[in-house]
Amino acid sequence: MTIRAARAGDLARLVEIERAAGQTFLQLDPDLFAGHDPGTVAELRPYADGGRAFVSVDADDRPVGYLILDVVDGAAHIEQVSVHPDHARNGLGRALIERAATWASARGLRSLTLTTYVEVPWNGSYYERLGFRYLTAGEETPGLRAVRERERALGLEVWPRTSMRRTLA
Repeated sequence: MTIRAARAGDLARLVEIERAAGQTFLQLDPDLFAGHDPGTVAELRPYADGGRAFVSVDADDRPVGYLILDVVDGAAHIEQVSVHPDHARNGLGRALIERAATWASARGLRSLTLTTYVEVPWNGSYYERLGFRYLTAGEETPGLRAVRERERALGLEVWPRTSMRRTLA
């Protein structure tokens, strides 16, 4: 398993990964997730151009997972992390998150944040195992509240969502 910076030529594959990963949500509620929007190459390009997109690649250097980062209120914010279902449960998501932690630490950022579904089995509890903790409403920063509001506007609050933080050493 290799993790590297995403390149412009990888971006169409990242959309494919997101589309495939989104299919796992169909088992939870087919009606709610049938219209899952995997995003576009144009939306991913600023992350790759800014050095804030990382991919896990197979032996042929083909991306099988990815992570994109923003900086929100002084924290590295994981905007998205997805692994193609054919490569799930092999530690790729964990490795991508550790790469994000290294990126953040190198820039003097003291934490990682993300937003996620509370009750989806492979979301909140998974991130807890990786050292994240749930934030109370009072602990959410203005930027995280803005992220959550954008997610609501996009229709992502089909189930309860929350913010999480992992403090970096």
